Amino acid sequence: MQARINNPAVVIPEAMQPVLDLLKAARKGGVPQSTMELVHLRASQINGCSYCVVFGADQARKAGETEERLAAVAAWREAPYFDDAERAALALTEAATRLADRSDPVPDGIWDAAAEHYDEKQLASLTLMIGVTNLFNRLNATTRQIAGASW
Repeated sequence: MQARINNPAVVIPEAMQPVLDLLKAARKGGVPQSTMELVHLRASQINGCSYCVVFGADQARKAGETEERLAAVAAWREAPYFDDAERAALALTEAATRLADRSDPVPDGIWDAAAEHYDEKQLASLTLMIGVTNLFNRLNATTRQIAGASW
C-alpha cells in the first residue's frame, strides 16, 4: 500500500496546528480521556480510517483501555464492558458520524441520553472530538494514509 499524497494537513503545514489546537481544546472539556479515545476509535472504525483506528487504539491503551474493551468497541451495544455514560457517548458518536443515514441525523433521544451523563461543556467536548476525528478520518481515508505510518 502507498499513500496517494502526504496528509493534507502536513502538505499545507499552516493547517495542522489549528486542527491540533482544536483537538487539544476538546480534551479540556471534562470528559474522561478513555471515553474520548473510545469516541475517536468508534468514529474512525465507522469511517474506515485505518490510520486513525490504529492510532486511536494505541492512544486508548495509553489512556488505560484494556484489549477486551478495545476489541468490543465496534459492538459496544452487545458488549457488557461499557457503562451508561460511555454508551451514550458512543451512540452520539455514531449518529454524528453517520449524518446522512437518517432524516433526523442526531435524534433527540440520542442527544438527551448523552445529556443525562454530560453537562454542556462535556457535550461540547464530545461534539468537538467527534468533529475533529471525522475531519482526520476524511483527510486520511481520501489520501489513503497507511496505518502505523508516521507523517
